[in-house]
Amino acid sequence: MTGPNPTDRGKPGSKIHLICDRNGLPLSLGISGANLHDSQGLEPLVRGIPPIRSRRGPRRRRPAKLHADKGYDYDHLRRWLSRRGIRHRIARKGIESSQRLGRHRWVVERTVSWLAGCRRLHRRYERKAEHFLAFVGIAATLIGYRRLATPLTV
Repeated sequence: MTGPNPTDRGKPGSKIHLICDRNGLPLSLGISGANLHDSQGLEPLVRGIPPIRSRRGPRRRRPAKLHADKGYDYDHLRRWLSRRGIRHRIARKGIESSQRLGRHRWVVERTVSWLAGCRRLHRRYERKAEHFLAFVGIAATLIGYRRLATPLTV
């Protein structure tokens, strides 16, 4: 689960992929090599979202809407999300500015910065991918606990 990092002189590195809700709680996590394109990590992340308990009715098994940046602007991903009944809002390459998604994307960027605040994840020390994914999961659990333990102040 490592690959040559295109932004760091080809050193081996990993990416953390993340889907979170609108409050910044991580719902699905994944890791991949640094040379894997972001769009290839979307389908496993969406499939990995657990059923969410609702106040009314049955558990929701899929998100109602998905916001993504230009890295996910591919027709096959749009069709796949539509077949699953997920409305998507993906910025188009060369047409739209990513600024319009900024009010939704900052939540994800904030969650990624919370993950980056965990020193163990800042640099990958583990050789095994399972161990690194476990530490990412522990960090996400701590983020969820801290977020749910404190009252929302937005």
